[in-house]
Formats: sequence, C-alpha cells, structure tokens
Amino acid sequence: MYSTDPIADMLTRVRNALLVSKTSVDVPYSRLKEQIAGILKDSNFIDSVSVAGEGKTKRITLVLHADLAPARITELARISKPGRRVYAGSTEIPRIKNGRGIVVVSTSKGLMTGDKAKQEKIGGEVLCSVY
Repeated sequence: MYSTDPIADMLTRVRNALLVSKTSVDVPYSRLKEQIAGILKDSNFIDSVSVAGEGKTKRITLVLHADLAPARITELARISKPGRRVYAGSTEIPRIKNGRGIVVVSTSKGLMTGDKAKQEKIGGEVLCSVY
C-alpha cells in the first residue's frame, strides 16, 4: 500500500497497537522510520527495535512493552505534515508536557530530540511529538 505520509502511517500503527494492548507492531521499512524508532528506544518509550527481511519485504518490528507491563507511550502526534511543514529555530523548539515528553526534530546533523537540538543550538523540521 502506498502512503503519502509514511511517518504518520507509522505513528498511527503504533497508536492503534497500543489501543488494543498489543506488545509489538510491524511497520514497512524506511531509514527515517528506523531512526525515529531508535530515538523512541533511546528515550525509553519502547523496549526494542529490530529490522528483518530484504528488499520490498523489509520490515521494522517495534516491541512497545513487556507482556504484563503498561505501555509508556500515552500520546503520539504528527506535527509537520506534507501539506504544512513546521520548522523551528533552536530557541523555538516546543516542550512537550513540561519536558516529560519529547519532540523529534530533523536537523542538518540528522534526527534528534528537541532537547539535544537545543543543546547543539540548531533548529529544523519538527516531525512529531511523543508523550
């Protein structure tokens, strides 16, 4: 299936999996999605990320939480969309839930959290927020 916004598709798949209490979810592979998943893992929102398959069947498996543990993601939101891109300077990067959440920013130095972008004093496109 072709999606005009693959990042929003990934976030929706994760959101839907959380709503039905699934512990893992598979999404089609792209390097950008793999980097976003890595940021979520590093920020302790998901347990693990793995890539399997080759070519068009390549998929990313996100383990959201352990079997009996509660999910650590409460809210996922796409901020910059294909129809309306949202850019922010280093001083304008939003804080999510008083710093308890993260925002993923695409900068000239790659994808990073909003806090790291503020530390390095670089801005970029604000992709999504996670709480």
